[in-house]
Amino acid sequence: MIAVIKYNAGNILSVMNALSRLGKEAVLTDDPKIIESADKVIFPGVGEASSAMRYLNEKGLSDVIRGLKQPFLGICLGMQLMCSSSEEGNTDCLGPFPIRIVQFPRGRGWKVPHMGWNTIEKLSGPLYKDSHDGEYVYFVHSYYAPLSEYTSAEAEYCGIRFSASLSKDNFHGMQFHPEKSGDAGERMLRCFLEDL
Repeated sequence: MIAVIKYNAGNILSVMNALSRLGKEAVLTDDPKIIESADKVIFPGVGEASSAMRYLNEKGLSDVIRGLKQPFLGICLGMQLMCSSSEEGNTDCLGPFPIRIVQFPRGRGWKVPHMGWNTIEKLSGPLYKDSHDGEYVYFVHSYYAPLSEYTSAEAEYCGIRFSASLSKDNFHGMQFHPEKSGDAGERMLRCFLEDL
C-alpha cells in the first residue's frame, strides 16, 4: 500500500493523479497508523514551511515520519521539510537530512521563484537508474538545499548549483515535481514505486 501524506500543503492531488496514471493505488491520509503500515510513503507539497510544520506537529506526524523505515519520497516542500531547518520562517524541520534550506538571492536579474523546466545532472542512486544527465524536469521553488554528501542530483539556477534531489538510507527527496515532469518524471516515480 502506498500512503500519500495529507497535510497543510498544495499539489497533493496532482501526485495522486500521477500514481493513478502509473496504475498504482494510493491512500491520501494523515493517520499515523496507516502511514506507519504503508509499504511506500510519499510526502508531496507546495506551500510554506512553518505552517506545514505546525500542521505536522499538531497531528503528531513529525515523530512518525522521522521513525519510518520503509522507502520514503519527499517532493518539493516535502523534500525541504525533510531537512533540519529552513530559512523560510526560520523553521525547524524534520531532520533526516542535516541540511539548512536557504533562499535564492534576489536582485541578480533572475526571477524568484525558480519556476519552469530545467536540467538535472550528476544523477546517482536507485531513483535514476532509468534516467540520464540532462533530463528536463519541472521546478517551482524559492528555497533550495545546498549541495552536500546527500545530493543525488544537481541543478543550477541564479548561478547557484543546488541539490535537485537528496538520498539517505530510506529517505529520498526531489526538489522538482516528477508528477509534472512528463516521461522523465514518470520513470523516476516508477523507480521509487517498483525498485525500492
